[in-house]
Amino acid sequence: MSVAVERMPSPLARRFALVWRRWSLAGQARPSVYVLLLTTVGVLNVVGVVMVLSASSVASLTNYGSAWYFFERQVLWTLLGALVFAVTARIDYHVWRRWVIPMLVVCVALLVLVLVPGIGVYVAGSRRWLGSGAWRFQPTEPAKLALLIFSADVLARRAREVHDWRRAVRPVLLVFGLIAVLVMRQPDMASTIVLALIVGAALVVGGVRLRHLAVLGGAGVSAAALLAMIEPYRRARMLSFLNPVSDPGNTGYQISQSLIALGSGGWTGVGLGAGRSKWLFLPNAHTDFIFAIIGEEVGLLGCLLVVALFAAFGVLGTRIALRAPDRFGTLLAAGITVWVVGQAVINIGGVVGLLPVSGVPLPFVSFGGSALVFTMAAAGLLSSVARRTS
Repeated sequence: MSVAVERMPSPLARRFALVWRRWSLAGQARPSVYVLLLTTVGVLNVVGVVMVLSASSVASLTNYGSAWYFFERQVLWTLLGALVFAVTARIDYHVWRRWVIPMLVVCVALLVLVLVPGIGVYVAGSRRWLGSGAWRFQPTEPAKLALLIFSADVLARRAREVHDWRRAVRPVLLVFGLIAVLVMRQPDMASTIVLALIVGAALVVGGVRLRHLAVLGGAGVSAAALLAMIEPYRRARMLSFLNPVSDPGNTGYQISQSLIALGSGGWTGVGLGAGRSKWLFLPNAHTDFIFAIIGEEVGLLGCLLVVALFAAFGVLGTRIALRAPDRFGTLLAAGITVWVVGQAVINIGGVVGLLPVSGVPLPFVSFGGSALVFTMAAAGLLSSVARRTS
């Protein structure tokens, strides 16, 4: 008779199992939505790294002598973003409520520093960055996250007073107004619109009265239209949006080249890396207009895949918001979902000519350091809510 002897796990195996149980929240109900969200964000990042390599190779070689210049930096930012995602997903999202005021103070201070000549980096008519050379930081990105956490915190704490304009709504609008004014001074109207979407989502989900929302919405649209027509370059963008072929060599050049790239791709594209638009025909091919390169090189099917991934993010984020364990989690999840999906709609809409060209990057996909890292932080925060949903 043989006796089966149970082998004891090695100390290393026991240590690994302990770490896995702690980080996977073993023993707690973890909905599959978390895994789906992780997969969606991961695939978008992979698409971003691959397409940045293709879209930026010519510009990298022309300006820096190496076709890998932007790609190497994108890989670095993606790895850093993955680390930030893992940390924010692991930390209980309630912890950020204690740190939101210091976060806001730091963000406002950085936004002020950006406007100081000699400190803020001035590029293409805007002063939006801190740092030098290739290592630049855009303070607007952490400000989006800080504003969202603050709005969710106020509306969650004052849930019974949400119909009181002064107690619940006014603090959110004051902080939003301060940040929006600083961002508009850069100037960066597109990021201001994204900030407005974040606050608007928090107010809607928070249960603010419909008439208050109507007044705020009307005022916001009117202000955006006025600001768009005051500045000559914004007015030119609006006119080129209404009729992009009216001046294809000047104000309508970028959108015209974008439409040419999209039209050249057909159903399956001309082949990954074989696109022609990135040969300095399409400006910002690896940043704001990377979706056009996707359409050219992998075709309509590739574009539909990217759109489907953002749609999946929206569905998953909505489900997380509806099933969040508390009001604060619901507000956070809703705000992050509107932030990411709204920014994707603005970017893609501008690339295909359905919206004015805005200058906002495509989340997780476009080249960029601070935008990618803080969007990954927001996605990690959304995952934190999902992992604690029963």
